Amino acid sequence: MSISSLRGLLSSYSPVSEEFTQPDLEKEFHVSLRNGDDSEASSSRSVCREKAEKKESKIVDGRIVSDAIIGLSDGMTVPFALTAGLSALGDTKVVVFGGMAELIAGAISMGLGGYLGAKSEEESYRATLKETKQEILTDPASVTETISDVFAPYDLPAELVGELTRHLSSSPNLPSFLMNFHHTVQEPSGSRAFICALTIALGYFIGGFVPLLPYFFVGPQDAFSALRWSIATMAVALFLFGYGKTCFVSGWKGYRNIRRGVIGGLQMVLVGGVAAGSAMGLVKGFQMLADSHGHEH
Repeated sequence: MSISSLRGLLSSYSPVSEEFTQPDLEKEFHVSLRNGDDSEASSSRSVCREKAEKKESKIVDGRIVSDAIIGLSDGMTVPFALTAGLSALGDTKVVVFGGMAELIAGAISMGLGGYLGAKSEEESYRATLKETKQEILTDPASVTETISDVFAPYDLPAELVGELTRHLSSSPNLPSFLMNFHHTVQEPSGSRAFICALTIALGYFIGGFVPLLPYFFVGPQDAFSALRWSIATMAVALFLFGYGKTCFVSGWKGYRNIRRGVIGGLQMVLVGGVAAGSAMGLVKGFQMLADSHGHEH
């Protein structure tokens, strides 16, 4: 690979957006690109950017998938356990009202947690970026050593590492390079916190609403009948969710991946079953204690 091709590859990493720039540092931070970039570097940059854009358009954001899994996994276990426990009281209205209250409160709580977590991540990125730019201005020798350390594990020729280091040291994309390859921190999008909160909250609400559905179609005193339908529905839903979650990471084809998916599905069913059984047993136990205490008086 030529020096020009490597320049094009490195330049495909976009500079830090204006949203995360620090005005005071920007007044001091003025670096110019090396003059005389040849046509090969320009063509390499354009090809790399086109490939990156096409790839990004086809792949679902992994962070969104992760947030959806967090919301669904909690939503398919906690509300299910609660509705199963409340069904021990035998009153469908109590199950529906209690379940809906928990769903709404839980979705809001999970969404706020995701929002605050994403905001903390954004603030951490800002602080790291500020420190990186400050180091570039005040300690260029240390930055040069850091750039060399980034390439050290790849066993590149010393001349090539030196050329890359000199090129990056004079590049305006140096902060982005250090953030991506030294700190290994990706720049969060401006809407990341809102999308994270919405995804987790919706995942929790949708996942928790599934076990509650059968209770809308039975009589006021048929909670146990609805519980049986709820258990059957959730057994299938938990298995499919566990299977899909596992295969999304490991792959969908091949005996080993299918086996992992089945194990993941069974684990989700086991976790949901234990949670629901524990909740139902506790409610039943408290009810028996209350009844025995009432008979004594």
